[in-house]
Amino acid sequence: MSTSDPIVIVGGGLAAARAIEAIRESDQDVPVVLVGKENRLPYDRPPLSKGVMLGNDPEESAFSHPREWYDDNHVELRLGVAADRLDPATRTLTLSDGSQLAYGSLLLATGSGLRKLDVPGTDLADVFYLRSMTDSAKIRARLVPGSDVVIIGAGWIGLEVAAAARHHGAEVTIVEPQSAPLLGVVGEQVGSWFADLHRSHGVTLRLGEGVERLEGEDGRVTTVVTSSGERLPADTVVIGVGIRPNTRLAEDAGLEVDNGIVVDEALRTSADGVFAAGDVANWFNPTLGTHVRVEHWANAHDGGYAAGQSIVGKEVHYGPVPFFYSDQYDIGLEYAGYVPRGTDTEVVFRGDPASNEFMTFWVVPEGDGVRVLAGMHVNVWDTMDAVQELVRNRTVVDRERLADKEIPLDQLDSVS
Repeated sequence: MSTSDPIVIVGGGLAAARAIEAIRESDQDVPVVLVGKENRLPYDRPPLSKGVMLGNDPEESAFSHPREWYDDNHVELRLGVAADRLDPATRTLTLSDGSQLAYGSLLLATGSGLRKLDVPGTDLADVFYLRSMTDSAKIRARLVPGSDVVIIGAGWIGLEVAAAARHHGAEVTIVEPQSAPLLGVVGEQVGSWFADLHRSHGVTLRLGEGVERLEGEDGRVTTVVTSSGERLPADTVVIGVGIRPNTRLAEDAGLEVDNGIVVDEALRTSADGVFAAGDVANWFNPTLGTHVRVEHWANAHDGGYAAGQSIVGKEVHYGPVPFFYSDQYDIGLEYAGYVPRGTDTEVVFRGDPASNEFMTFWVVPEGDGVRVLAGMHVNVWDTMDAVQELVRNRTVVDRERLADKEIPLDQLDSVS
């Protein structure tokens, strides 16, 4: 790579910042340009629904680095401008202000965008989605004692916002068309535990119900009408019905796209010199032996760094066991592993869920035992390394010993 050809990074999140860290550890001289459509420094998104939403942390705590760090590392910041068109043949990127950037290598860390709720009334004032720091600040300002907050969707974002709203004294109702929160992620049994957790903190859950429309007065939302005809008073509505990878730039450029931008284990796309990382990347994970797309902090943190290493020519085989975490009320939880969609798993509990201190494993039968695909702890700390080892090594263990909390996870003998 010629030193006159910059590395261009498209994206304003953690994956972009981590890629720069990796690049600068190996090469202090190659020009680096970061293009971010928000007029903000790259920042982490988890605090937006956790510490920042709770009011425990300032917005600045979410920034990956202060402005001085980019100056000290000679990174040109092109903020408040979007990437409009990518031409891999000429290695040029056209920006929304009409300018063009030539690149030697390019990283697509474009993240994901919101799925919108397609019902009447979502254009009313005080109806929010949570994706940006601006969104977080606006929602936080609405969480006041006695206000009626309706959350549409019982995914991770919906549950974390519900916990923050209750922390601030708001009255909270969650509307979810599935029979349990997080049903597609953790299944019915664990999803029911999440439902009980939120009910115990005063949240009303309307499960198995969709939303027919939102109604308002003078342009502001006042009511959520459910599919059963129930009318829920609403001073504030937060919609969390999922996200989708931001692949338009890659698709228009002719890159291979399938549930994200398809990349290999070194995070290389189908176009020479173009890489992808974070939410948008569907990468081949050599540990799991399949392509995976993960929408969580750890993948942006680790994948962005791995992409930066790959860009500067290091040998990369990016194969982590997927990991994420959540904080809700007095509950801290971590999850590690990967359950392919459609896999029929058994749930094994270690400890009593009613105690709010337990572990859960998603397993499949194999030989005389079970193989752990994923595990989650609730307030049982310092266990994730052992869970990841079970997943990584495809260890077959005895079901009863796995459920016995008196037996350390790293002392589970493999069975044939």
